[in-house]
Amino acid sequence: RALAKEFGFTLHLRSRGEEAWAKRHARAKARRWVVERAHSWLNRFRSILIRWAKKPANYLALLHFACGIICWRHSLPG
Repeated sequence: RALAKEFGFTLHLRSRGEEAWAKRHARAKARRWVVERAHSWLNRFRSILIRWAKKPANYLALLHFACGIICWRHSLPG
């Protein structure tokens, strides 16, 4: 948590004991669908889904490239 705060991330994690309270007072919307949608978009790239790259650096480069393509496609009109 401290590391995430240091980098400026907003965590959506509950503390222990808060989970029971949250179930009784369910007012927050689920955010899981955002992650699932992103994984679905990334799974369209076969080289990422199957992971042909042996080196972690090459896989990370493919992942960044795929994210760039996804952003570019969503910025196009229509």
